[in-house]
Amino acid sequence: MKKSFSRLFTSFLLGALLVTGCSSEGASPAATTPTPAAAEAPAPSKVQDIKDGVNPATDLSRLPEAAAKRTDTFIAGLTEPGGVFNPFFYHNGYDGNVTSAIFEPLVDVDETGKPVPKLAEKWDVSPDQLTYTFHLRPNLKFSDGSPLTAEDVAFTLTILHDKAYDGETDIFVAGIKGGRAYKEGKAASIEGIKVIDPQTIQITTEKVNAKALLLLGGQVLSKAYYGKNYTPGNLEYLRTLHGKPLGAGPYKFEAYIPGQEVRYLANEHYYAGKPKIEHFIYKTTEGDALQFIQTGEMDYNSFTVNQDNIEQLQELGYVNINLYTSSAYSYIKFNHARPFFLDKRVRQAFIYGLDRQKILDLTYQGYAQVANAPISPVSWAYTDEVNPYPYDPEKAKQLLDEAGWKPGADGIREKDGQKLVVHYYTSKGKLSDVLIPIAKENYKELGIQFEAEMMDFNALLARTEKGDHDLASFSTPMLVDPSDGVEVFSTKNGQSGASGTNGYSNAKVDELLEAGLATLDIDKRKEVYKQLYKELSEDPPYIFLGYRKILSAHNGKIKGLEPNPFTGISTSLPGLSIE
Repeated sequence: MKKSFSRLFTSFLLGALLVTGCSSEGASPAATTPTPAAAEAPAPSKVQDIKDGVNPATDLSRLPEAAAKRTDTFIAGLTEPGGVFNPFFYHNGYDGNVTSAIFEPLVDVDETGKPVPKLAEKWDVSPDQLTYTFHLRPNLKFSDGSPLTAEDVAFTLTILHDKAYDGETDIFVAGIKGGRAYKEGKAASIEGIKVIDPQTIQITTEKVNAKALLLLGGQVLSKAYYGKNYTPGNLEYLRTLHGKPLGAGPYKFEAYIPGQEVRYLANEHYYAGKPKIEHFIYKTTEGDALQFIQTGEMDYNSFTVNQDNIEQLQELGYVNINLYTSSAYSYIKFNHARPFFLDKRVRQAFIYGLDRQKILDLTYQGYAQVANAPISPVSWAYTDEVNPYPYDPEKAKQLLDEAGWKPGADGIREKDGQKLVVHYYTSKGKLSDVLIPIAKENYKELGIQFEAEMMDFNALLARTEKGDHDLASFSTPMLVDPSDGVEVFSTKNGQSGASGTNGYSNAKVDELLEAGLATLDIDKRKEVYKQLYKELSEDPPYIFLGYRKILSAHNGKIKGLEPNPFTGISTSLPGLSIE
């Protein structure tokens, strides 16, 4: 499924350098007794107090020699990319990490997800909220020294409307006037795109949509470089340029050595000035992340957040430890095509009857919190004014009784001759190693037979896309706009796919989903989403599980690195320096 915001596809990677997309939260095969991890509380922690944000190094004198000698190079860890280094054409999320250093958007987001200017100095929106006028910064250049103008922005938007475009960005969400006609070959240009002058472009849309600003203000392709062979309907020639990217970001591409690293050089033409660190490297070699930090081979990497890893990083003394809450959320999806989930009281009982706090505490050792809404606490749209669904098995039993599900002779609840037996699918992962035995025990107490099955992630996607499940667990990618975390609950758009609800339908939710995108006023949107989250709490489409922390560490000599929950380290790159 195409993303309505191109950088959304990789934002999870940019923050944590882990796998992206709708990842499964994982599971082990079902067990008849609790596993040790689920049955025992964590050992007392030796971890000193650590706060959200950057926790500074305590002893730089212990820095490994290899890292201490580097004076003009910053090295970060990254899983092997696919080699498609174009922000609009890659399908491997790790390629997004590579491109984020090379290409700069007109508009970015801050640490709360609000838009901030980048290549665009400012923008104006017409009173009817349909026309956007972007004013580019003066004297913008691509990394080869060629000028970046409004013509390049127009070219980029045109490519995204081409009938041959098969990338991840769904530009049609923005609804540019004449966009469909161009794609269908009924027009030679896109009516709603008007270049006013080299520094000004005006874009008219057909419908108010709060996502339009970030879509229209995305990264920019050079028309002279990427468009010299362009003819409508033919984008095949662009494949030859995927390994030779040209952008206007803080760094320019130098080399890609598969299985080893991606190399960059500081871009002397960057609008905010040439970065102070001349060389930037993504090290893609497989190995132990902590060991690479210990030996000084890397300056930055991410880690599973737990007390052991934090303690080991603290003992090093020479790293800054970064901790922040992810903008993603984990969940268990109901298959709303199943008759027993048609009654919202049954779904509510499944939430009340699952000890989510215990599951998260045992999995993340205090570095996650229970989610009760499809939005992270880091977002401007977050509210805690919803039902917290505390673990309450008696309340769950009452709801099941009211819904007509009565305990049978074997203790399993029944209704109209059907037993309440549910099948939960997932792939292997630490969260589900803990979740499965606890869920089996919790639901058994309610009179629900909970059966779990492990499979590889591709098989999980295939089965859930077909609706061959009762329950399945996943995690969202990083979510930039609040609409990204709820669009799947639409009656019209959210039925199929890995995150699809398979039948969830609520007219009030549909109305609020549209209202949330029908204005650009953040205060008005915030109130709409507050009402939406309350309705989703009353009529739950998912069991929301948790918001987890993201842990990373970097060489204490590297100054200015502050990972962003939405864009990770990419926004820090231009301002980094080595002490």
